[in-house]
Amino acid sequence: MTKLAVLDLVPVREGGTVAEALADSTALARASEGYGYNRFWVAEHHAMEGIAGGATSVVLAHIGNATSTIRIGAGGIMLPNHTPFQIAEQFGTLDALFPGRVDLGLGRAPGAGPELQRALRKDLHAASEYFPQDVTELRALLTGDVELPIAATPGLGAQIDLWMLGSSLFGAQLAAKLGLPYAFASHFAPDHLDAALAVYRRDFQPSASLERPYVMAAMQVMCAETDEEARYLASSQAQAFVRLRTGSPGKLPPPVRDYRDSLPAQVQAMLAHLEQAAAIGAPETVGKAIAAFVDRTGADEIVTAGSTYDPEARLRSLELTMDASRNHAAF
Repeated sequence: MTKLAVLDLVPVREGGTVAEALADSTALARASEGYGYNRFWVAEHHAMEGIAGGATSVVLAHIGNATSTIRIGAGGIMLPNHTPFQIAEQFGTLDALFPGRVDLGLGRAPGAGPELQRALRKDLHAASEYFPQDVTELRALLTGDVELPIAATPGLGAQIDLWMLGSSLFGAQLAAKLGLPYAFASHFAPDHLDAALAVYRRDFQPSASLERPYVMAAMQVMCAETDEEARYLASSQAQAFVRLRTGSPGKLPPPVRDYRDSLPAQVQAMLAHLEQAAAIGAPETVGKAIAAFVDRTGADEIVTAGSTYDPEARLRSLELTMDASRNHAAF
């Protein structure tokens, strides 16, 4: 059976607060553990009013303390925003607190304009050019397989699962070269999915941590009692995508009935393009869509994304999705 995981952006709702968003994500992690999901990841975003996961390692510490068995991790840390030494210390601390449960997904895209670069005191575009070297240094800080002039404490010897994230061929090539598991961000960038997975599997070199390729692909998933209700709930995330792509991001808005019908054809096409990697509907609809996606990609694991304005609706969506996966023979 293909494993299922959860990606959470720690969304801040319109009319809501950061404190409420963090509490909702903690409840979501607990529920995900109870439903049988394999891992719970939080993504690093900065200076976005509607996303409260910027201090990712701090959020993970809280989530780890509220759970007991589910793997927790970053999906991901944008390494150009940091130094390898800082991340080794932070995730080494998480490993000491929650041994055997910590994942560290690494991304290259800085995703930052000049204001954030100044705030972080980093030339992020220059830093991204050193991404392969920084990944190698970070792994050495954790494993000690390369002698370095300084040791990270905590960090050295931590049993952390390193992942490479990507939405292009670059991440696939680097993951293959380093022998790391690979997670593709198909939930918002599906264009290069098939080519990237082919390159990763073709060029994979076994490492001390991974003998054979391991692929996780991301999907937008929203499951409800009916197809119509799922589409209604998913309209909050659709609105957030449209606002982000048109340069006006904000807090997560409430759902709107028949939202797509109000959009220009070009915007509808943009959303339809993103939904190449989506499963939105009743349990049978979602089960078939995920099974087809697994058949297409051969993914070892699917990480589900999809924020809802009502936190209880996301909990129900995850429960129904897991039930659908267990009842569907194809995965």
